[in-house]
Amino acid sequence: MAKTIKASELKANYLALLDEVVRTGKKIVITKNGKPVAELGPLQVTKRNARGILKGKLLIKGDIVSPLGVDWDALKRSS
Repeated sequence: MAKTIKASELKANYLALLDEVVRTGKKIVITKNGKPVAELGPLQVTKRNARGILKGKLLIKGDIVSPLGVDWDALKRSS
């Protein structure tokens, strides 16, 4: 279960509570009038994969797999 703290206590001890979150990696629930209103927790950083980074942003027109009918110098064998 997450630790709970009153909003007034959060204001007075904010930096110490941030250090606690960093040290423990656990969330702290902030309450106001006895009701949970927010959470203070570690940042969840997700690494982005290069594959799919442009998904939904590019539009491919035509066939990009079939040969173009162009002779590439790299494919020619030197005699």
